[in-house]
Amino acid sequence: MESAKPNDRTVDVNALKALSHPLRMQLLEALSQFGPQTASALASRLGESSGSTSYHLRQLAKHELVRELEGRGSARERWWERPPGALNLFSSELAKDPGARDIAAIVNREFSHNRAALLEDYMERGPMVLPEEWLDASVISTMNARLTAAQLAELSEELMSLARNLFEKYRPDSNPSPDAKAVQIHLNTFPIIQGQFPEASSRKEHTP
Repeated sequence: MESAKPNDRTVDVNALKALSHPLRMQLLEALSQFGPQTASALASRLGESSGSTSYHLRQLAKHELVRELEGRGSARERWWERPPGALNLFSSELAKDPGARDIAAIVNREFSHNRAALLEDYMERGPMVLPEEWLDASVISTMNARLTAAQLAELSEELMSLARNLFEKYRPDSNPSPDAKAVQIHLNTFPIIQGQFPEASSRKEHTP
């Protein structure tokens, strides 16, 4: 696999336990997708109370999974961000611990569920909700190959290296354009509909 970058991190079992709470997973995902936000903004986005999001953000911060954004906000309204770098949720070391394997399975299952839900939402509602330029810009692609383990490792490293270089300028906190939307990339590439494209703006069929 690709060599680790300076900001990459393999989480330990305690961080995995902290992530196993569903709301904490949602908070981490929201900060990853939409960039820095306050506890109040996250509460509104996720349908939770600000007291609840504040508490769970602090729990995530104890394990350095999120952090307070310095120089922004006030004592009453803190801003939070996801630290840069990739999170590796499993390792050969953790694999030796049956308890850690079980926790990692729960966390990865939740990540997979959330990712699949975004794609399903795009596939079902995209044609009705998205403007044509967003539909035309999106790609849902599946490619098949027959590889050895070494070839798969080589391919994965090349793809991740290319992706990192391409997407560095597109991080959620680095694109100031007012037209920018959060986009999910697997490689499927599509805009996240929820919270960004209201039903009221759905494209309408026009008759002459």
